[in-house]
Amino acid sequence: MASLFTNPGFIPVSQLSTTHPARLLLYYTTSTTSTTTKTPTIHPTKSSTPFTTIFCSATRHTHRPAYIPNQIPDPQYVRVFDTTVRDGEQSPGASMTSKEKLDVARQLAKLGVDIIEAGFPAASNDDLDAVKMIAKEVGNEVDENGYVPVICGLARCNKRDIDASWEAVKHAKRPRIHTFIATSEIHMKHKLKKTKEEVIEKARSMVSYARSLGCDDVEFSPEDAGRSDREFLYQILAEVINAGATTLNIPDTVGYTMPNEFGQLIADIRANTKGIENVIVSTHCQNDLGLSTANTLAGARAGARQVEVTINGIGERAGNASLEEVVMALKCRGDRVLGGLYTGINTEQIIMSSKMVEEFSGLHVQPHKAIVGANAFAHESGIHQDGMLKHKNTYEIISPEDIGLHRSNKSGIVLGKLRYAMPNCVCSALLPQLGYDIDSKDLDDLFWRFKAVAEKKMSITDDDLIALVSDVVFQPQVVWKLGDLQVTCGTLDLPMATVRLIDANGEEHIACANGTGPVDSAYKAIDHIVKERVILLEYSLNAVTEGIDAIATTRVLIRGENSHTSTHSGGETSHRTFSGTGAGMDIVVSSVRAYVNALNKMLSFHNQTEATVSTGNSRVSA
Repeated sequence: MASLFTNPGFIPVSQLSTTHPARLLLYYTTSTTSTTTKTPTIHPTKSSTPFTTIFCSATRHTHRPAYIPNQIPDPQYVRVFDTTVRDGEQSPGASMTSKEKLDVARQLAKLGVDIIEAGFPAASNDDLDAVKMIAKEVGNEVDENGYVPVICGLARCNKRDIDASWEAVKHAKRPRIHTFIATSEIHMKHKLKKTKEEVIEKARSMVSYARSLGCDDVEFSPEDAGRSDREFLYQILAEVINAGATTLNIPDTVGYTMPNEFGQLIADIRANTKGIENVIVSTHCQNDLGLSTANTLAGARAGARQVEVTINGIGERAGNASLEEVVMALKCRGDRVLGGLYTGINTEQIIMSSKMVEEFSGLHVQPHKAIVGANAFAHESGIHQDGMLKHKNTYEIISPEDIGLHRSNKSGIVLGKLRYAMPNCVCSALLPQLGYDIDSKDLDDLFWRFKAVAEKKMSITDDDLIALVSDVVFQPQVVWKLGDLQVTCGTLDLPMATVRLIDANGEEHIACANGTGPVDSAYKAIDHIVKERVILLEYSLNAVTEGIDAIATTRVLIRGENSHTSTHSGGETSHRTFSGTGAGMDIVVSSVRAYVNALNKMLSFHNQTEATVSTGNSRVSA
């Protein structure tokens, strides 16, 4: 190692008082004449044999370190903080019911995330109840290895938010309060209208207040840290550490920084903040410039030991750092270039997690999305196919099985339709291969849907089956169920639709309506039955596969005319929207399924909200 330090003006990081070493070299530039603040510079080390491993190896670490709020026994371990249910739900057009949030939280526990940010409890009673439900159920399910996720609630730096957050998360075995306040000049001046001194006092006092409630795990975030003054950051972070913060999250809130800048920011904070050795440093990177994953990895490389991510990278504006990208980058290159950093994620649950979030949020994953996109492991080019036939590692650096993707065509070559000729066994035999674990009732429903399609299509692909699974499994609580549908349309007759719906009590309701086309007519007939004034915001229709007999998938986005509003963490309010998806070989049937599913989401939310209000009123009167 001595040969690396030929310049006597540099001091290696091993001589500094840091507790989270990574495979990078931090140096202080020293001078006997300078009195300025010492700033560490990041110099990456060279990998002597960077490409000796041609395929990403499976995770070798079989256990995760014991959970201690403000320290990690293994300095190479990186905690994964998932904020899909909170920040991800703030994506335009995304909205999940309480049941869906609970289902996602359960899946995140299967995935093995260390911390689940379950919501923003102060936003509404519904959000508070959803976080509380997750805390009570998922936050107390300890596995045989002692793992149970931390359940976290977000709160602005005020007592009302912190009280709501603690009320929601205190039921978990490992509760956490995450509080934040803006620290950039532009935010303090135009949004908060506060001085630096006022912001510091607010942050310090609210972290102290959160600890006083009995919460021994408090995270603090200086919002827009990427554009904040360094010296001010060091000052406010030192104050919240002294007040009892256990994790310091450094957000690149608007996705402004470059990877080298963000890595340097983490390094500077670790080198210049008093008491930093007593807390965990975290990253939260937005994707406005498409750099969220790169910035997150740069932060981890510079010493951050918690990464804040979302499934499929969903989130406000361009989204957040993607869990699957960050985790697989650490798994694939962690040993070689990232100092042996690793996570406790069960990567074989990635595909299932991605599909669940895609269906519940209504936000489709782009085909070329890294790791989980439909094309991520597909090879259609002749050159690529030739290489894959000779050795699959020629064009795949990750085994699809490592993320829970089991292809019926092992080479990944796109040849056309794959024949599933035995519908009576295909559901139970192939679903585990595709990453799905389905209960007997849903499996029975899926079988009959599959059989009906098999009778009309000569060949059924994996994508067809996945579309049917999504249409059966990832659906909301049933308020209304489609019975039958009949439409007439064309150039000669007025479009007309007759719809039969079945309510939760099993009673049938029939209505007829005409409109501008078959879908419009069917939707109007449904409106006559349901008697809810609904605004259709978005409608999209796609073919799952090629060919005239392809299954169609439809997505709709709706909101009620008298819709509920929700408060986001930034303080702005927005109308609640509800998405629905449907699948079928008939595009009108597919469209109606999507519309009914969206209505079920909206009605379930309204029913739950009314029940909460009713319960609250009875408590008051008592």
